Amino acid sequence: MPPNLSKSRFVAGWQCHKLLWLRVHEKDAPELQVDVVLQDRFDQGAEVGALARKQFPGGVLIDLPHDDPGRVEATRGALEAGATSVFEATFIEDRVYVAVDVLERTLEGFTLIEVKSSTRLKDEHIPDIAIQTWVARRAGIDVRRAELMHLNTDFRHPDRGELFVRTDVTAEVEAFQPRIPELVAEQLAALASLEPAVPVGTHCWMIDRECPFWDRCFPTDEHHVWTLYRAQKLQKWALVQQGVRRVLDVPERFRFTEIQQRQRAALRSGRMIVEPGLREALGAFDGRLGFLDFETIGRAIPVWPDVGPWRQVVVQFSYHEQAAGAPGGYRHQAYLAEGPGDPREELALRLLEATRDAERIVMYSHFERTRIRELAEWLPDLAADLTLLQGKLVDLLPVIQHHVYHSRFAGSFSIKQVLNPMVPDLTYDDLAIVDGQVASVEIARLLFVAHKVRDRDQLRRDLLAYCERDTWAMVRLLQRLREVAQGVAE
Repeated sequence: MPPNLSKSRFVAGWQCHKLLWLRVHEKDAPELQVDVVLQDRFDQGAEVGALARKQFPGGVLIDLPHDDPGRVEATRGALEAGATSVFEATFIEDRVYVAVDVLERTLEGFTLIEVKSSTRLKDEHIPDIAIQTWVARRAGIDVRRAELMHLNTDFRHPDRGELFVRTDVTAEVEAFQPRIPELVAEQLAALASLEPAVPVGTHCWMIDRECPFWDRCFPTDEHHVWTLYRAQKLQKWALVQQGVRRVLDVPERFRFTEIQQRQRAALRSGRMIVEPGLREALGAFDGRLGFLDFETIGRAIPVWPDVGPWRQVVVQFSYHEQAAGAPGGYRHQAYLAEGPGDPREELALRLLEATRDAERIVMYSHFERTRIRELAEWLPDLAADLTLLQGKLVDLLPVIQHHVYHSRFAGSFSIKQVLNPMVPDLTYDDLAIVDGQVASVEIARLLFVAHKVRDRDQLRRDLLAYCERDTWAMVRLLQRLREVAQGVAE
């Protein structure tokens, strides 16, 4: 028997038959393996779903494994018994399996509710809810209304506002219904055949999530046109369709930005391009300097006062400061929160103490400035000092963006991308943690489920090393920029 569809498979097939086929027939593909970030997303989604069910007192949960054939009969039994709401209500019709997050009984019929941990309606939610509605109706359920239940950005922990928003999507779901029989037939046929040959196209990025097979379907050469700095995807796709493969092949009639022109010049010359204004721009980095980097966590369900869903909260910092006599001429201080308690006041006090003597503090992008401003809002007693700290901040990122381009930047100015081309002896390759998302998830594990972490002490060391590398990278980048600027001036 060829594989059946589920709501997640249907959404994948709606996007791309090849994506559907690979998810089913190559489920062990490396691109589909669940890493720590994806697992955390699943776990938080499950937590949101459990909280959503509490909004429907007296509801019945179909608490059986998803592959248990008894789920359909258990659903039917709960509905026949008059359950006001059924959670994970399960139906199989025409080889399509769906488990509805919430099926709520009303006077007119039923409301079908999909629960998401997102904070807004997304394009891919409509086919997701539409296929559930189609299957439930074919199973004899009188679905009169369809809703998306998502997190409310205005909610603040513990009880300010409503945690969930229920958005009526009935009109959109009804408009989708006529398309479903044909889509189901096409997807089942695709699954029963050999791997579909689907060319790359705009469908590859039509939803918020990146297609896991993008690199397999669209391998790019070094300096591929896809690395053209900040070009819109549709712009780049139009160039690809014109046969343009490399950045240097982009026709002159294209409206290049200043940075894109610098990128092309660097690729054309094979050397780093440095603008004459670099030395003047570096004048903002005089005086006794500190270098600051934050790591944050953002939980779907906030746990600390006045924090909203997915709101980023600083839980770690690394700080280097010029200090005569210190190793390498810099002293280093760090903080990493411990335990589930709210760390914001302790972190802020430690941060203010560490940065007290600096005249200017280097950051990379506006991220640190935004987080300090939020700390000032959350901690009114420290707001004045935190506002003064904001006034010390200087951003290294725009200095590089507007004055330097190296061919190995590959269209990105992230600190990891620019570091090694400019400072060849320094990389992130020797670290156990090399990604900010992974760091955020691991910090959350350390704070909230430390009993599940095999070696907590080692994880703390790894997190501290990662954050410290970010600030040391800024130290070395600034040193290199000064050397480069001196060479230009001479």
